[in-house]
Amino acid sequence: MTLPFVKMHAHGDDFIIIDRRGQDNPITAQVARRLGNRHTGIGFNQLAVVLDCEDAAARIQFWNPDGTRLHTCGSATRGVADRLMHEAGTQAVVLRTERGLLTCTRVEGQQVSVDMGAPLLDWAAVPLAKAIDTRVLPIDGSPAACSMGNPHCTFFVEDIAAINVATVGPALEVHPLFPAKTNVHFVQVLSRSHIRLRIWERGGAVPLGSGSCCCGAVVNGIRRGLLDDTVAVECDGGTVTVQWDGQGGVILTGHVEPIMQGAAYLY
Repeated sequence: MTLPFVKMHAHGDDFIIIDRRGQDNPITAQVARRLGNRHTGIGFNQLAVVLDCEDAAARIQFWNPDGTRLHTCGSATRGVADRLMHEAGTQAVVLRTERGLLTCTRVEGQQVSVDMGAPLLDWAAVPLAKAIDTRVLPIDGSPAACSMGNPHCTFFVEDIAAINVATVGPALEVHPLFPAKTNVHFVQVLSRSHIRLRIWERGGAVPLGSGSCCCGAVVNGIRRGLLDDTVAVECDGGTVTVQWDGQGGVILTGHVEPIMQGAAYLY
């Protein structure tokens, strides 16, 4: 069978969307791994499968390229929202993910915003292996942790160019303090409203960007008193804006762009 897809990106964070509304869902871990291979498949940071939903415009199921599932993806959520808003001729859409119902809106300049929900800050919700203050972890470099539906560990560094993310990231991803592994961020604070971010993504190596990682990094920076409530996050692939008032949902805003469409063969 052939499987139609659309590939998009958000500040370099590339993802594919497979719309299976009204159809069966053939995506398994094996299929996700094959499609995610950048040499013999399509290649992506995340795969978003769009499914029927009774209480929202659609339900989204997310996959990493290594065949593991994840609860949330800010970039792909905004990409699906962009397509469904175009389809319906609306300026807002509600989507269901494993984080719950997420409201997405189109804003000035054809950008798309999503309310990613409130961050999870308790050690058990991240999750961590033991009860500790998530603002300062007992790891060399004293990172902070939170969850945006997936775990995030944020290091604040003086010179981000001095960090070899691909070398240090893998060991931190599987640190014993993170029983479900973790995304790892390295943040250089340029001002209270502007950070430079590089990422080791759980199950996905070094991406050019990541919506949920941008959110997690800003949340941890605000909790440490380093940042204001609206922050430009500069990733390798571009810049997005993250807003958090310290209590409610985290708002992620930026451009999403189509790259290609096609059909993959499933054998």
